[in-house]
Amino acid sequence: MTAILVIGIGHAFRTDDGIGPKLAELVAGRHIADVTAISHHGEGTALLELWSDAGRVILIDATISGAAPGTIRQWDASTPLPAGQFPTGSHLFGVAEGIELARRLGRLPPSLTIIGIEAADLSRGEGLSPAVEAALPQALQTVLDLIAG
Repeated sequence: MTAILVIGIGHAFRTDDGIGPKLAELVAGRHIADVTAISHHGEGTALLELWSDAGRVILIDATISGAAPGTIRQWDASTPLPAGQFPTGSHLFGVAEGIELARRLGRLPPSLTIIGIEAADLSRGEGLSPAVEAALPQALQTVLDLIAG
């Protein structure tokens, strides 16, 4: 069983959509005991298998809610996520839909926390926008605090 699984959702070639994978990479680079950090494309049904053996999951993704770019929010998956805030990209069945399906099927991990960082730009291209890049240290600290308990 994986004690803590950190999943960075997104695509590095879609500007701010790369925030999840970037944070997963930073967490992985810290080599924290009992923590596995990976990147994932975000197709919702695949998440159910990905976290099936994890005790705690921290999922990181870009959001598109209309908040100021770089805004960091946190949700506990014990309650439904706000509708329409997570990009689906090329998948019609994204993170929010995957979590809700897992809830209905009784396949949520024992603990699932979602960290959302508001995107400024989800167009094709590499690198984060200045506002999302500026939020990176605080977002990393948020994830590390969750890992620490």
